Amino acid sequence: MSSENTISMTIPSRIEELTHIEELSVRLAKQLSLDQDKQNNLSIAITEAVGNAITHGNGRDPEKTVDILVKITPTTLTVSVSDQGSGFDPSSISDPLAPENMLKESGRGIFILRQLMDDVTFKFEKGTTLSFMMRLDK
Repeated sequence: MSSENTISMTIPSRIEELTHIEELSVRLAKQLSLDQDKQNNLSIAITEAVGNAITHGNGRDPEKTVDILVKITPTTLTVSVSDQGSGFDPSSISDPLAPENMLKESGRGIFILRQLMDDVTFKFEKGTTLSFMMRLDK
């Protein structure tokens, strides 16, 4: 018997699809009995990651898709979000806390993910895959 649970879904690059991602987040939180802080962190992280894939990765092109893969083990929840874009250099992202960036309306997503999750990684092949991990051990 496997102690790992996997959920996979593919959505078109339309911002309206974030409703399904919010529903997935609620379902995961209930399944894992997450406390309110972890529920909120998961909801923000998964919505931000998928929103970035739709908007920045795929340029909101509904012909392109975003793949979401969720892996649950007894101690971790890992979410991978893959787009079909051309990728980017994570080290080139401006510091959102720098005074000149404080009033900008974008540029905080990766920073927020890194604050909320236990690990955030990127892989660049046939688009970008952003993965984040949340420890489940209390």
